[in-house]
Amino acid sequence: MSREILLIEPNYKNKYPPMGLMKISTYYKNLGDKVTFFKGDLKDLVLRDTFEMLKEQLYANDDTVFWEMYQPQICQYLKKGTESFLDDVPLYNSNPLIQELFHYYRKFFFHKDYFNPKFRKYDRVGITTLFTFYWDITIETINFAKQLCKDPNGVMVGGVMASILPERVEKATGIRPHEGTLHTPGELDEGNDMIIDTLPLDYSILEEIDYEYPANNAYFAYMTRGCVNKCKFCAVPKLEPEYMEYLPVSEQVHTVEQKYGAKRDLLLLDNNVLASCRFNDIIEDIKRAGFSKDDTYISPNLYEIAIANLRSGQNDRGYIRSCVKQFKLLLQKAKGENAHIIYDLLKKNHLLEYHTAKKDVLLKTYEDFKPYFKDFYSNKPKKRYVDFNQGIDARLITEENMKKLAEIPVRPVRIAFDHWNLHEVYENAVRTAVNAGHKNLSNYILYNFEDKPLELYWRLKLNVELCEELDASIYSFPMKYHPIENPEFFSNRDYIGDKWNRKFIRTIQAILNSTKGKVGKGKEFFYKAFGATDDEYIKLLYMPEAMIIYRFYFEEIGMTDKWWSEYSQLTDDEKGIINPIIEANDFSNIETQTDNPRVLNVLQYYKITREEAEREMKK
Repeated sequence: MSREILLIEPNYKNKYPPMGLMKISTYYKNLGDKVTFFKGDLKDLVLRDTFEMLKEQLYANDDTVFWEMYQPQICQYLKKGTESFLDDVPLYNSNPLIQELFHYYRKFFFHKDYFNPKFRKYDRVGITTLFTFYWDITIETINFAKQLCKDPNGVMVGGVMASILPERVEKATGIRPHEGTLHTPGELDEGNDMIIDTLPLDYSILEEIDYEYPANNAYFAYMTRGCVNKCKFCAVPKLEPEYMEYLPVSEQVHTVEQKYGAKRDLLLLDNNVLASCRFNDIIEDIKRAGFSKDDTYISPNLYEIAIANLRSGQNDRGYIRSCVKQFKLLLQKAKGENAHIIYDLLKKNHLLEYHTAKKDVLLKTYEDFKPYFKDFYSNKPKKRYVDFNQGIDARLITEENMKKLAEIPVRPVRIAFDHWNLHEVYENAVRTAVNAGHKNLSNYILYNFEDKPLELYWRLKLNVELCEELDASIYSFPMKYHPIENPEFFSNRDYIGDKWNRKFIRTIQAILNSTKGKVGKGKEFFYKAFGATDDEYIKLLYMPEAMIIYRFYFEEIGMTDKWWSEYSQLTDDEKGIINPIIEANDFSNIETQTDNPRVLNVLQYYKITREEAEREMKK
């Protein structure tokens, strides 16, 4: 007998889909179980399930009404209990049995009877976790979702946060999470020999949700696991303690392409691929997957894929939604008489909305819609790219492995630059990569850990100078360190490193907001954003925030120069008073912090808010 499986990703924003849940979905579907994936407000999930229970009873009483047509009104009634939502629902005012059903399920939803063990739907519930600063929403999700499972032992919690803080997750939820990856047989069902971590990803579950991941046209995979380094700031040793040198990906890519359609790019989340003794095998397997230097991508016909998967029963809910999504896009693109024909055909068959579309109708009307999708998708070949998204280790870069890497379309080559002590190694690595033909580079620059604020500036400046000298493009992504195991910072990102302070952190964030989080090529732009010298950079660190965000306005009216002149005229003793106040970045009660009139005069500049600056700029 098949089981009902519910897989949940908490309702936070994230770039990549949950690979662990996608593998678990493949596992359960291989066993013949029914899988539901959900990301969103869990009250919407139980509302949907409540409607499904009510709908079954409504059809049992009267199957002449197309009850799905009224799902939005019925769900509003179930949520709020306002009977006027049912004014247009057939039989509600004329059939006492129908009316009683509505009243019963309204009480069912209002009293949260879906938590009652005798009404629980799911045999297994799996919840993934991500970063610790999503602590609150993740714990809330687990505590809600565990009440939907028939058996407490059927609740599974895993992922990054769960693996790093298993004891704390257990204390907050009563669920002992799984730590690390699912890399041994029998972890979810005793006696089953499938290794879940090696299974292909089930991309179909992403069709079930409204949320669209920013990286949504790529194959996601690992070709190695773990890392040979044990960096103090990194969680990988806990998440993936064993280094695995080679996990072939080509077979998985071909399986995914056959089932779900081709993806444009290959996004690899390896933590240290260059540490593998089988690096050459990794590159050759990537080429077999269809990612050689000159390989291209043609957009697949997603309508045909959806219909094929409906026929095979791969994921009815997901591919019904996919079809309706394609219809909506088709309507936007269609013109003239075709637009009217398509709209009328969709309306006639109730295919304009997810909740009214039916599998049998989609299959029956396939031949009607097929011609309209013939030229809907672009047949123009597009360049494919490979992205080792977690970066590669500068210390392991050689001429040989960079030449091998050039056999595949890597873009960008991401090289970590975690601290200034590595600058000579890093610079040599960049030069080696560029000499091998890699002109598009990127790097992650960790700050707020054990580095000094100036060391962030030096690293960024080095990249800008290398861009100009080597005629390359290097995009830097400064990343603020967050101590993921510190209980004081579970639900926020307020941690300040020993050599940093709140004002300096805010300055960097303000500058990065204007550059959209990255720093690219161009000396002139960099010098304006971060300063041309160490002293100019330090001046920016102490500059009032509004003057950083609205740099050109305040410079034009002369206020920036005025602030700097008055600050510079302070004596060393007065700077000893004002600097700690500025660094604390709290200017709400400056009069209580000093009675020095010259210091107070300078501090007035820091009380200018963004809102005040915006009002002045509009005048």
